[in-house]
Amino acid sequence: MLVALADSLRPSIAGRVLVPNDADWADATSGFNLAVTQQPDIVVVAAHAEDVVQAVRFAGEQGLPIGVQATGHGAAVPVEGGVLINTSRLTDLDLDPDRGTARVAAGVRWQQVIDAAAPHGLAPLNGSSTTVGVVGYTLGGGFGPMARTFGFAADRVRRLRLVTADGAVHEVTAESEPDLFWGLRGGKCQLGIVTELDFELMPLAHYYGGGLFFDGEDAPAVLHAWREWAGQLSDRANTSIALLRLPDLPGVPEPLRGRLTVHLRFLYVGGPEEGERELAPIRAVAAALIDTVAVTPYSAIASVHCDPTDPLPVWDTSCLLTEFPAAAVDALLDVAGPGNDVPLIVAEIRPMGGALATAQGTDNAVGGREAAFNAYAVGVLPPPLVDVTPAAGRAFVDALAPWATGGTLINFHGCDTRRPVDAWSGATRERLDALHQQHDPQGSFRFAQPHSRRR
Repeated sequence: MLVALADSLRPSIAGRVLVPNDADWADATSGFNLAVTQQPDIVVVAAHAEDVVQAVRFAGEQGLPIGVQATGHGAAVPVEGGVLINTSRLTDLDLDPDRGTARVAAGVRWQQVIDAAAPHGLAPLNGSSTTVGVVGYTLGGGFGPMARTFGFAADRVRRLRLVTADGAVHEVTAESEPDLFWGLRGGKCQLGIVTELDFELMPLAHYYGGGLFFDGEDAPAVLHAWREWAGQLSDRANTSIALLRLPDLPGVPEPLRGRLTVHLRFLYVGGPEEGERELAPIRAVAAALIDTVAVTPYSAIASVHCDPTDPLPVWDTSCLLTEFPAAAVDALLDVAGPGNDVPLIVAEIRPMGGALATAQGTDNAVGGREAAFNAYAVGVLPPPLVDVTPAAGRAFVDALAPWATGGTLINFHGCDTRRPVDAWSGATRERLDALHQQHDPQGSFRFAQPHSRRR
């Protein structure tokens, strides 16, 4: 039955139609998080955007639910049954340096855009990891290393091409379809499959920044000093801080292997002299094990956060904070600081504010702008830690609960299915639900989870 169903779809697809046990099934269903295993009935590996249209129409005709995956970085709950549309082969990229814009297809990753823009002195508003897909990241808002200076990536979107549940193709701009234009920018993937995206680039060839790594024993002094220092930075300065527990493996720098360290990230959009003046107070707090802060070409932006580039099994969670006072620092240290044996490879705090707090002249569905900080934890999840890692992540969130807004950024919500998705205000959520009901009344898209009410 399943094979016959797939055979009926193949004539309309230029790419590949796969069923379980086909040779490329594992590659087509696996993503960056190896702890999430996709289990659809059929996979369509799209060769071009028309394959997406045909796959969506087929799924609608057969009454099958639909999932979508490009790089798999955003997978938190696996697809079970139905049709999974893999867009990783849609890698067209068109740069317009005169207009300072880029147009990308659904499978493009940030590093491709960075490399294309760099010779023109331009830079996108990518995330901390440059292996992440552009489209999924941007639809969820997009909170990257320069966000306090330039805002969310979604704020800079100019146009989208969308395939809705009925298989119709929409050219979405502020003028052509204002409601969809509002909802797609920040509402994540609930309104259909975006096959193409146009967005603005920033005029930036270099930045002053990098990382300062401190010994774990200095964590109390560094975190308390960072909290006060971060609150005084200009909007040109971007920072975050993380407690790291990296494995004792050859690929990890020797000073960071198998121990607790503190990773302070810094990026200044402007001259190095001004940037160093902003950074100097925190440099004086403790001796750094590693210091990579320097004038750096934007093409090396991934070196600020040093996110992993290879897939691995992880479990993650987050919360938004109204403030990060001294008591919150102590609460974080109590559950993830020195003396704690926890499987969290990262326990991170990112300040918000600056350009994140506004819509950069355009109204969209991005949630969480009112928050002051984003707190995020990620741990490894091999079988022996299947219960331990989630418990450690929940303890991290619980410790910060007195200062939490009750919501999350949708891109950071993570794998904790016990927590309802609460990434938008009531008015935004209601408007998104109305758009979802209009464009996907049958709930065909598996990544379109109902928005939960605030607790």
